Amino acid sequence: MMGWRALFYKEVMRFWKVSFQTVAAPVLTALLYLLIFGHVLEDRVKVYDQVSYTAFLIPGLVMMSLLQNAFANSSSSLIQSKIMGNLVFLLLTPLGHWSWFVAYVGSAMVRGLAVGLGVFAVTAWSTPMSFVSPGWILAFALMGAALLGTLGLIAGLWAEKFDQLAAFQNFIIMPMTFLSGVFYSIHSLPTFWQGVSHLNPFFYMIDGFRYGFFGVSDVSPWLSLGLVASTLAVVAGIALHLLRTGYKIRG
Repeated sequence: MMGWRALFYKEVMRFWKVSFQTVAAPVLTALLYLLIFGHVLEDRVKVYDQVSYTAFLIPGLVMMSLLQNAFANSSSSLIQSKIMGNLVFLLLTPLGHWSWFVAYVGSAMVRGLAVGLGVFAVTAWSTPMSFVSPGWILAFALMGAALLGTLGLIAGLWAEKFDQLAAFQNFIIMPMTFLSGVFYSIHSLPTFWQGVSHLNPFFYMIDGFRYGFFGVSDVSPWLSLGLVASTLAVVAGIALHLLRTGYKIRG
């Protein structure tokens, strides 16, 4: 198991050496979302009592950026290694499937959390923020980063070219992210779309994360915690099985 440290370090340095692109750019994107949506909707949308729309929006932007970048890190690393042909060098090492999983998902969590912290740092100045329950914030941030890092690992194993990876991200990750309540409360949706939102695990990650700031949420944080943890366990099991069998990485 000690070999995972070298792979983990390599994966962290891979994105950190281009941090202007992998960390600073997503932070700037989230800031633009805040400036546009916060300015336009601040006086028009009221979600929770005593919570301004801008304050409501910030945790959603933080979590959205965290999730998207955790997915991007593990998925892009694997597909690049496949296309460039250097994945064979990892296959020559005695690293087991657990080492691969811990290194790839762990580095994805680091990038996701780094981007999330960056987004919070540049957006929190715009309105007073509360921290009702920091434990919930940390729990959902870690589980969300782990879940999307694992999904990125699965997508990277499945995809054989960038077009396939882009399709996975554009037709699965992006819609689930934007339909998860980042910019609104699901109670403002028609009944049908509220039901659809309750089938989206991203909704529970963002809703539980937001609960840690304000102490209010659309559903119980314990329900969100259980559903996110269960989803993570299932997705991690699939990823470990694919790594153990060498799915699309061994001839």
